[in-house]
Amino acid sequence: MITYIIRRVIGAVLMLLVVSVVTFAIFFLVPRIAGATPEAFASRYVGRTASQETIQLMAQRLGFNDPLAVQYGRFIKGVVVGSEYDTGTSVEKCPAPCFGYSFITQQPVWPDLLDRSRVTLSLAVGAAVIWVIAGVSTGVLSALKRGSFFDRSAMGIALAGVSLPIFFTGMISLVFFSYNLGWTVPGGTYVDLTVDPLQWAYSLLLPWITLAFLFAAGYARLTRAGMLEAMNEDYIRTARAKGLPERTVVVRHGLRAALTPIVTIFGLDFGLLLGGAVLTESTYSLNGLGKYAVDAITNNDLPKVLGVTLFAAAFVVVANLLVDLLYAVVDPRVRLS
Repeated sequence: MITYIIRRVIGAVLMLLVVSVVTFAIFFLVPRIAGATPEAFASRYVGRTASQETIQLMAQRLGFNDPLAVQYGRFIKGVVVGSEYDTGTSVEKCPAPCFGYSFITQQPVWPDLLDRSRVTLSLAVGAAVIWVIAGVSTGVLSALKRGSFFDRSAMGIALAGVSLPIFFTGMISLVFFSYNLGWTVPGGTYVDLTVDPLQWAYSLLLPWITLAFLFAAGYARLTRAGMLEAMNEDYIRTARAKGLPERTVVVRHGLRAALTPIVTIFGLDFGLLLGGAVLTESTYSLNGLGKYAVDAITNNDLPKVLGVTLFAAAFVVVANLLVDLLYAVVDPRVRLS
């Protein structure tokens, strides 16, 4: 078990390194192949309003005239030990981990990522709790009551949940629950958990439900399919023949076996959400990582875009690592070696 964990951790670190190489190549190698000049890269750092002379000077100072291997090594070094950026009038220090320095806002990217991640983490965790409980419970009940009115109704609602885009359900929910009924706060409201936990939950209630509705629908359908397959297995009939209570048969034997694909999908979904729920944050005007990325793209702020991309990729890799370690807990048939 320990050997497996060490091997998976090493694999995750190597995967993060590969992700950094691929991300760096997408942002710097592909545009260069397409004909982008060092000055074009520098303009993404200093903004659209900078003069041509300023852009050429910054391209030289930022090292965009160096080979790509040297630029990548400088970037990785900045992540590990920090970096310094010569702006001409001063030398700006970016402490480790340095995911870049925005010359538009005159701030390192990493503190912004940490600050915005609190909003995204709050949104993702709350929605994940709701969609897992609602989706798995609905899927189990639908499988046990196959062909019933509840099964058909639940799967019909699940189909609608998967089909409707988040910006549509989000806007409808805002109009109905916030502006007409006044049950929830309107968009753009966020209270930090450490300030007021109750107000924190109240301010995120509608985004949680809206986001959870999208994911719970898919989880309900997936759980139903897994339960239908698991409940027809021989070990289920054996468990019933031994006289075990039906609740024990369903939960400990049927559901536990059906949860393996759920855990896999949950790791991917949760990791992606931690990287930024773009549509949800934009719909409800929440200043999380998703909205941060959208604003960075709008302002042509390359360091922020690169930082968010690597930050999101790290979440996905870590989430997949945790999923692999949870397999043995969820499904006793899985053996780690």
